[in-house]
Amino acid sequence: MKSFNEHAFSRRQFVKLGGGSAVALVLAGCASGGSSTGSDSSASDSSSSATSIKPGFITLHDENSTYDLNFINAAKEACQEQDISEDTYMLKTNVPQFCHSTGTKAHTEGLDNYHNAFASIYEGRYLAGVAAGMKLNEMIDSGKITADQAKMGYVGAYTYAEVISGYTSFYLGAKSVCPSVTMEVTFTGSWYDETAEKEGATKLINDGASSFPSTQTPWVPLPPVKMPAFPTSPTTEARRMHAPTPRFNWVPYYKFAIRAVMDGSTIDTDWTGTLSTGSVELTDLNSYVAADGTQDKLDEVNSKLEDGSLHVFDTSTFTVKGAKLDSYKADVDTDANYTPDTEVVSDGYFHESEYRSAPYFDVQIDGIELLDTAF
Repeated sequence: MKSFNEHAFSRRQFVKLGGGSAVALVLAGCASGGSSTGSDSSASDSSSSATSIKPGFITLHDENSTYDLNFINAAKEACQEQDISEDTYMLKTNVPQFCHSTGTKAHTEGLDNYHNAFASIYEGRYLAGVAAGMKLNEMIDSGKITADQAKMGYVGAYTYAEVISGYTSFYLGAKSVCPSVTMEVTFTGSWYDETAEKEGATKLINDGASSFPSTQTPWVPLPPVKMPAFPTSPTTEARRMHAPTPRFNWVPYYKFAIRAVMDGSTIDTDWTGTLSTGSVELTDLNSYVAADGTQDKLDEVNSKLEDGSLHVFDTSTFTVKGAKLDSYKADVDTDANYTPDTEVVSDGYFHESEYRSAPYFDVQIDGIELLDTAF
């Protein structure tokens, strides 16, 4: 079989999207023959090509899930920016999934219309961690907590590499400015469960956590905490109460995928968005909760991440069972047996999302305690 349902998807591109099996996108070209794009294509040609494209978006949940809403909004905006009207594209919600952005097989399956995409969201989580660490420092300096009480909590979904990469980068960001910080992690076993997230957050707070990020829920009522939380869900309500949080911006990828089908060009088999492509964003700084100087520090760190002078998983900044991580063989699907045989530590850092777009950092580092690993 040379393509994904090649008869049904003749003259179509299937793009694998949506973390946690969230979103699929089918781009159908309506033209009956080969590409009609010439070297002298004009703006009107581009507009005409837009009318021959009918994108279809499928989501596992609906707008009530912040994670899915992020994809839905990006899809609509990308279509608008490509002059594709609302009556042209289709959106179907609450449909069980058959693909997701954190997929790992597109670059080994050899299928022309099978694609993976993700973004270096761990860099955004690192930035959020920096903001959290600066707030902890402010609390220490004001006498609200002592340095050894600088404990954060993290409510994770599953014990997948994507989640491990996320909470570890958040912790390392905080540790870069608050060296005494520690973190506890609990898991919900779901990408979207308001009750489980609240229970997890309450457990962390009762155990002394001063800050924590939540998972997918837009807004979970929480018991009083010593400082604002740092949720992954950047809704309007959360922004009023919380410090900056990272989010995926799928507009750049949607625009890229739609344009590729319009132009008849190839969609990358394994695409990774970055801070530079605008695929990873941080919500606006909330001056009511952020420590003084946070924005300047975030700007500094962001610039270093973009120019490559700073790496999130710099192996000189953490240890594993008391030792430096000098080597790590990761399973990045480089062979049919999915053997963990790819060396991903070199030049002094763990090369996350370089050998495939989906995260594969699954190292348990010192300073982070897992309260449960049932998921």
